[in-house]
Amino acid sequence: MNRAEDKSVSHGDVIEVDASDLPVYCPGPKAPLWSMHPRVYIEVAKSGQGVCPYCSATYQLKPGQTVHGH
Repeated sequence: MNRAEDKSVSHGDVIEVDASDLPVYCPGPKAPLWSMHPRVYIEVAKSGQGVCPYCSATYQLKPGQTVHGH
């Protein structure tokens, strides 16, 4: 599985995620030490896109992805 939150994120990057990656949080566990901030969960299911309030990384669902409820 390709976990999008595992990628290193630079300020303002756009990270595409699969529905299987939800819930998305920032920063991911493999983010470099210099980019660490408090963990926040990013809501992408409703609008298809969400922005981290700390580092401005944008997470968006890949085209064609469908979010299923529990």
